[in-house]
Amino acid sequence: MPEDEENFLQENYPEDEAIKRKREAERSDNVEESVIYWQQSDAISRSLTTTKHTLKEVVGLGESFDVVFRDMTFGGKRTCLFFINGFARTDAMQEILKRLTYLTPEDLTTGALRSFFELYIPHIQVEKTEKLSDAINKALTGMSALFIEGEQTALLMDTRQYPVRSPEEPSLERVVRGARDGFTETLVTNITLVRRRLRDPGLKLEMISVGRRTRTDVCIAYIDDIVDKTQVDSIREKIKAVNIDGIPLADKQLEEAIIHKGWNPYPLVRYSERPDVVASHLLEGRVVVFVDTSPSVMILPTTFFDLCQHAEENRQTPFMGTYLRWVRFFGIFASLFLLPIWLLIVVHPELKPAGLAFIGPQEQAKIPLIAQFLLVEFGVDLMRMAAVHTPTPLASAMGLIAAILIGDIAVQTGLFVNEVVLYMAVAAIGMFATPSYELGLANRVVRLALLVAVAIFGAPGFVVGVTAFIVLLTLRRSNNSSYMWPFIPFNAKAIAGVLFRVPVMTSKQRPSSNKPRDNTRMPGKR
Repeated sequence: MPEDEENFLQENYPEDEAIKRKREAERSDNVEESVIYWQQSDAISRSLTTTKHTLKEVVGLGESFDVVFRDMTFGGKRTCLFFINGFARTDAMQEILKRLTYLTPEDLTTGALRSFFELYIPHIQVEKTEKLSDAINKALTGMSALFIEGEQTALLMDTRQYPVRSPEEPSLERVVRGARDGFTETLVTNITLVRRRLRDPGLKLEMISVGRRTRTDVCIAYIDDIVDKTQVDSIREKIKAVNIDGIPLADKQLEEAIIHKGWNPYPLVRYSERPDVVASHLLEGRVVVFVDTSPSVMILPTTFFDLCQHAEENRQTPFMGTYLRWVRFFGIFASLFLLPIWLLIVVHPELKPAGLAFIGPQEQAKIPLIAQFLLVEFGVDLMRMAAVHTPTPLASAMGLIAAILIGDIAVQTGLFVNEVVLYMAVAAIGMFATPSYELGLANRVVRLALLVAVAIFGAPGFVVGVTAFIVLLTLRRSNNSSYMWPFIPFNAKAIAGVLFRVPVMTSKQRPSSNKPRDNTRMPGKR
């Protein structure tokens, strides 16, 4: 609001009415604009009364019960401590205040600010700020701000303590052998879990704040002497360029903001909740993005075949790891192509090899085959969503109802063919065997599209659909890296690493798709 308009309101309306009108006229997008709106400057006022009034209008001091502005006097100097009650670590604040209560005016002869900062605040992490918006933003993250009468600088003390749960094994990335700890919703805890496994001094962690209102902490992690700096710069600039109110849904919203993949169903980043997996990808030269309040992290760049690999394969011997990988590849292939191929040879029996004469429904059902497939597909999706929202003690009962009562009775009444239910079950198992949940959902969409194409156009529809699917994946790029690497572009050594779980001492080079600055895993071996 212009200053002349503000003066007009104060002259023609009572004080409360003028403030009310000014409050309703505010259109600030962030804390800095709001502070300037109320006190014409972002500088900290020398008057604690002015600071208190600004905090009342900007953060709801006196209205929000958890916003605290505590007036105290130390060494004859009036001070105010500003913090959010739910974030405050009581023991640390008590130690600080206990030390300050012993001060006398003689202890502050060199200046209250200098004395507090350099001598009398017994805390490790203390910093200065001359901007009120900075003090407010830091307080909203959990820090405590100490304002001193007559000083235009505030002291920020890191006394925060976030609600946190203990690390538990991720439900989507379980292993038979291996670590049982997983990421939590606290950023510092997640970074510590990775630091514990990766004690490389070259591990860099850059913090960025995203969202005008949420100001969510986002951390970019990479190993400085391995990663391609062009990729780091690109990801950093994309994150800094995000200009929205906030990302309360954390990493998924940030992914949409920086990837811009439109309606493409296939994931262009890999999510992981395992610290050991993240540490392995960092050593390969990838960039990892942590987002506060999310128990999963983003790994960039990624490929289609990265999304098909699981930590369990590396916890077994190379032979058994290769076997598990091939079984998983078969499950992914079945989830994509088993149903469309079966429907194709049923619709066109002339394409069926002689050795597969037994395949196909012996009796026709009351519903067309394509309708059966669509109904079963939607039924599986419905059951999956119901399982997520069903209390754990009732989940088993719901599974029995869906599998026995619905499936068996549907076949007995002649609505469905036995083989439709059988192959749909195999395809569903293949989808759930896919390590990446996002990849499994995308494969389901492609399967539905291929089923419809086969039902309408027959063999040409299947051929065109598969070709379009491959071309779609070939044209995609994850942070300027080929999505179908190492098949496109072709790399024979890397293909062997995809098809076989290579022994640790045999894998001497990092994946070239990441464009690492140092592509060797073992010193002296090029």
